[in-house]
This record gives sequence, structure tokens and C-alpha cells, in this order.
Amino acid sequence: MAGNSGGPWGSGGSSGGGGNRDDNGNNGGGGGRRPEGGGGQIPEIDELMKKGQEQLRVLMGGRGGKGGGTSGGPGGGGRPIFTKGTVGLGVVAAAILWGMASFYTVKPEEQSVELFLGKFSSIGQPGLNFAPWPVVTAEVIPVTTEQREDIGVGRGQDAGLMLTGDENVVDIDFQVVWNINDPAKFLFNLRDAQATIRAVSESAMREIIAQTDLAPILNRDRGVIADRLLDLIQSALDSYDSGVNIVRVNFDKADPPEQVIDAFREVQAAEQERDRLQNVADAYSNRVLAEARGEAAQLLEEAEGYRASVVNEAEGEASRFSAVLEEYSKAPEVTRKRLYLETMEEVLGGIDKIIIDESVAGSGQGVVPYLPLNELRRSGDGESK
Repeated sequence: MAGNSGGPWGSGGSSGGGGNRDDNGNNGGGGGRRPEGGGGQIPEIDELMKKGQEQLRVLMGGRGGKGGGTSGGPGGGGRPIFTKGTVGLGVVAAAILWGMASFYTVKPEEQSVELFLGKFSSIGQPGLNFAPWPVVTAEVIPVTTEQREDIGVGRGQDAGLMLTGDENVVDIDFQVVWNINDPAKFLFNLRDAQATIRAVSESAMREIIAQTDLAPILNRDRGVIADRLLDLIQSALDSYDSGVNIVRVNFDKADPPEQVIDAFREVQAAEQERDRLQNVADAYSNRVLAEARGEAAQLLEEAEGYRASVVNEAEGEASRFSAVLEEYSKAPEVTRKRLYLETMEEVLGGIDKIIIDESVAGSGQGVVPYLPLNELRRSGDGESK
């Protein structure tokens, strides 16, 4: 390229009046870089093309020319472009590329499906595997990695609404965790694995909810529903030969719809208060009934004891009377007198007594001195204490 000290386009700044020449010897006209007539090639592009051709010839085993001349052409005297060395290098490069395309690595958590002309051939195990490309190709699939599908979340406000067996509406959110147990079936039998699993899971959950009342879903039967749901999903996917294994089902949420959840919570609070009051009433009833039963049992025991004592006393009195009667029949006078004395002792034993002699009662001297031995005995006991 000819040097010039003019403006950006080389105009108006040359030291001579004859103009500058490019590498091909053409006159640029007016000292500029563009050809004067506009029909020739731009010098910069021409120079770049020549340099690229020269470097390509050198890489292919040729010899670069000087200046703008050609090398290896009919008149250049250079060596031919394709030699034994270049062909050998090309073969080695092709072999390396073919080996890189044919050998592949399978990680421990993966398995590969090898296809012979597009048809299933074998399962590749973890490690280094060989599949001669392009006759045999391989698809590497993660089989132990757990994948998750969230059902009822992120697909609109009504995504998780389901109808229960008692004609109530419940909002269900759950998660299905799955992995692959047969990569060949998974690759060939399922077009869209995620969409299939979502559709099967939602259908199975709606079937279960449609057979269950609302209260057990909200309270106590979530674990039972999750177990049944896992069995239904797995059965459906096995019938498709999907090669998918359901690891677990996470039953995240079961609530009434958002529009009525406040009213539902008030109803739940009222039911809980009703249950609490019912429990308090049952406790009071049980306590009162227990006390009444205890008192009744006590009265029955006391009555039974009184009856037994009265009967025993009557039987004792009858036996004693029978014995006295027998003795009376043997000695009436003695028995009569003994009975009289025992009766008087019993009657007069606990009262204060004054004895009057009837024979001297008219003279005022009928009071007989009486020595109360029991009083003396009582007073003697007090002094000894």
C-alpha cells in the first residue's frame, strides 16, 4: 500500500502531482486510495485476499511468494498443494475427530441408550463407552436424579380446585417426585415426560378427591391419600411402559377456596368451640354420675348392713326368749323373779333414786338413807387419776 499523508481518503495531500499507485501498479488518481473510474477492486480487500491465500499455501505445504506474486501456480515454480504429508495429517485429524465422536463417558448417576441406525441397540453403563459414529449414536439420560412436578401451583388461581365426594370444593397443592428406571422405555415411549406425569398425577388426585369427603381431606387422611395417589400414578405410568418410577408424593396443601376460606375458618372455629363445650359437659356429666353412683352404692351398703343387724338382733332376741321360755317352763317362780329383778335393774340402773319405806311413810320418817355406790365409784376414779 502506498503511503500518503492526506486526509482519511488520501485526497489533496500528496507531494507529487502524478498520484499514487497501488500494489498492482494501477494509478489511483488524484493521490487517493479509491480507483478513479470506480470499476476496479478496492486495494485493501485485494491485499487481504492475497495474504490469506499465501498463508493457506504455507499451511498446505507450499511456499509463500514474495510481494504480490503467486506461489505454487503454473508459473510460480512452487510445490503442489496436496502432498503425502498433508493427506496423512488430514487422515489423522479425521481419525481423531471420529474417535472423539465415538467415545463418550457416562457418569454414575446416568445411563446411555445406544441406537444402531436409529433403532434401540443396548444400554451403556457408567464409565467410558464406545459407539462407532455415525452408525451407532448414544443418548445419555440421568436416571437417579430426582425430578419434581408441582401440581396445582403456578397455573392460575383455579389450578388446584377439585370437587369432593360431598360436593364441596377444595384447593389442592401437591408435588410428585420421580426418576427414570428404564431409559429405553423413557426415551421411546414418552414424547413429553413432564406433561404426561402432570396429567396422570392430576387425574389420579381428582379421582381420589371425588371419592372422599371434605373433612377427612382437611384433617386426618392426608397420609392415606398420598399413599393411594402414589399407587395410582405408578400404575398408570406402568401401563404406558413409561420407564418412570415415582419416588414419593408430597401432599403440601389442602384448603378451602380462597374466596370462602375466612368463612370456612369461622365455621371450623365454631365447630371446635362446640366440641370443647361438649367435652366439658361430658366431663361434668361423668363426674356427677360417678358421685351419684357412689352415693347410691353407699346407701345400698348401709341399708344392707342395717337389715343384717336388725335381722341378727331379732334372731338373737328370739333365741334368748326361747331359752328363757324353756327355763320358765322348768321353774316358773324362780324364772319370774329373775326376770323381774333383771328388768328393774335395767330400768332403774341409770336414774337417781330415793327409797321410801311405806311402813313409816305417814310419820315422815319413811326416807331410807341411800348410799349411791356408783357415785362413790366415780369419785374414787377421779381422785385416783
